[in-house]
Amino acid sequence: MADTYLSDLQLATRYGVHRATPWRWAQTGKFPKPVSLTPGCTRWKLSEIEAWEAARAGTK
Repeated sequence: MADTYLSDLQLATRYGVHRATPWRWAQTGKFPKPVSLTPGCTRWKLSEIEAWEAARAGTK
């Protein structure tokens, strides 16, 4: 099965934040790191995002 990838814009919409925020979160290590698919095309793996969300839900 093929993996699903999300752009920074899709993540911004998902969390109600500015599109630069996921990049900032990833830099601080508080968010999954993006994957470079091709030069100029970087995305986040949906499965990693969902695992991160589940981990955060378990800590609250």
